[in-house]
Amino acid sequence: MSENTQAKTIGILKTHNDTRVCLLPKEVKRLTAELKYNVLFESGLGDSLQVKDEEYEQAGATCAKRESIFEKSDTIISINHTSSEVEIKKNTCFIGIFNPLFYDTKFDNYKNYQATVYSLDLLPRTTLAQSMDVLSSMASLAGYRAVIKSSEIYNGVFPMFTTAAGTLTPAKVLILGAGVAGLQAIATARRLGAVVEAFDVRKSAGEEVRSLGATFIEVEGYTESSSAGGYAVEQSEEYQKKQKELIHNHIRTANIVISTANIPGRKAPLLIETRSVEAMMPGSVIIDLAAEQGGNCELSRNQETIEHNGVTIIGNSNLSADIPTAASKLLSNNFFSFLKYKQKAENSVDDPLLSGSKIMDNGEWTHPHFINKFQPV
Repeated sequence: MSENTQAKTIGILKTHNDTRVCLLPKEVKRLTAELKYNVLFESGLGDSLQVKDEEYEQAGATCAKRESIFEKSDTIISINHTSSEVEIKKNTCFIGIFNPLFYDTKFDNYKNYQATVYSLDLLPRTTLAQSMDVLSSMASLAGYRAVIKSSEIYNGVFPMFTTAAGTLTPAKVLILGAGVAGLQAIATARRLGAVVEAFDVRKSAGEEVRSLGATFIEVEGYTESSSAGGYAVEQSEEYQKKQKELIHNHIRTANIVISTANIPGRKAPLLIETRSVEAMMPGSVIIDLAAEQGGNCELSRNQETIEHNGVTIIGNSNLSADIPTAASKLLSNNFFSFLKYKQKAENSVDDPLLSGSKIMDNGEWTHPHFINKFQPV
């Protein structure tokens, strides 16, 4: 390892309004001992997890004020931060989870200070990137948490109950979107004894849904794309009409609906119309994990819980933050794996993981989405 690499300093910032922590003392120790980085951290970084500053210091890191971290660090890491409140040192590297394809106008300050920016939610979904895949880590926890949260609010029971006083039928759960979050929601609801149905535009998802013991709902006429990296793609107007009608018919008999359908960089598809909500039984629950990008439910409001005709609707795309200790353990491994990979591969030309997750390099757009949208012709 070169002297230049050994001298590099990583700064870790707290993220306001997020209980998760991007790097825990265990991985910080590996950064200082294995990768030979100097590490600065903001005081109180682990407060939400009852992790004390002393634990980071014992791992080899140094506590510093936020301004000092910006001034001295070559690389700055946090879950998701804006830098407008502090002057950025030019040519600083920022690593976080920015959802940049949807919030693509918030990078002016990074550009002005000739920053390099990596967003880990842009990493290609490949086998090589699995240990760094923050989307899969957080989606899996969100799917699990959505079911647990709905069980706390729903006024019935998940499994069938047979007692001397009578029999209670199991809850009927409908999952919209069978990606990582949806599949974890199916598995969790089934473990709790619910009857589960799941919808996804991708026919390939059907086998996984059935393997978990759920019924797969399919609409004919879907469109798939091999270049979508496993994500759903936007469908035709005719398909969307058939889709909404079929979903409406299944929602009417569901006690709990968990919607997870998202398209990277686009407004979330509208799957749950107001008429469908109004057709549900009072006491039912909808959890919309796509609320940040407009929501799958017509009535969803991001970061809000509302009630409509006796149906509780929770709009929350960040449910993993409800279980911050578990989320932080996974994120800390994800961030460390990326930093380790980056240290080895950053001298490579056009490394697919680094180029795929990089938004800008020294203030110049590098990701095709931003080049096409913002680069002067």
